[in-house]
Amino acid sequence: MAAPLNQACVRAGAALLVFTAVYERTTGRYGDRGVRYVYMDVGHAGQNVHLQAVALGLGTVVVGALDGEAVRRIIGAPASEDPLYIMPVGRL
Repeated sequence: MAAPLNQACVRAGAALLVFTAVYERTTGRYGDRGVRYVYMDVGHAGQNVHLQAVALGLGTVVVGALDGEAVRRIIGAPASEDPLYIMPVGRL
């Protein structure tokens, strides 16, 4: 539980969605503004998860307080991917 900084909702979720970013994919095209676009995109994706969860009678929450290195290791992501947040999904 250290990876999500001991947040119980992560342990309680039936499924966990982990959003990561490879900034160079966006900054390579848009320069420094690309970082802003990454954050906008992940926000939009998270909102879509929230909306779909509600439509299915499920609950979710965005967990942004996390140990990025620990999350990366747990999910097997390469060093180039930066974990941005976790969304546990489950029954209300």
